[in-house]
Amino acid sequence: MIDLPYSLIIEATKKTDYFGFYSPDLGGLTGLGSSIDDCIKKAKIAMKEHLEVLKENNMPIPSRPKNPTILIHNELKETIKYS
Repeated sequence: MIDLPYSLIIEATKKTDYFGFYSPDLGGLTGLGSSIDDCIKKAKIAMKEHLEVLKENNMPIPSRPKNPTILIHNELKETIKYS
């Protein structure tokens, strides 16, 4: 079982050893890893540190989702919308 308190999105890139991650539940939490496992490990630490900073600065702590998820997908291509 992967024990993360908040959801995580991991994006694969064209480079096989380069992944980005962020939490849709914790604004501003982002990071990089060399593998999916590395991203999960780093995200777990980053989430803990992020919450500590929020507490230290008397900022609101986002409520934890009932079932946090991890989504892994390829890097999203930017789309240009013309009107």
